[in-house]
Amino acid sequence: MDHIVTVQDAVTAFEPWMEPTDAELGAIDAEMPVIRAEMELLDAQIIVIDRTPCELDERRIRRARRRVLAAHREYVNGLPGRSGGAA
Repeated sequence: MDHIVTVQDAVTAFEPWMEPTDAELGAIDAEMPVIRAEMELLDAQIIVIDRTPCELDERRIRRARRRVLAAHREYVNGLPGRSGGAA
């Protein structure tokens, strides 16, 4: 008679010690504005992927690029150990 057994490692692959730490979650949270701005830029680029962009599309993409740059600047200036200002 064949016994059916489960593979314990596959069933319980996500043990509590494999969860992200508070520091990792904090880093993700700090980078969320950058992630959102990049998603907005990607959305604007996807809209025009199969057509010639009109003036409104071009403005939307430019605005999204500026938001990405601003979000990156704010993120980098907010990193610990940064005194601010130009490097």
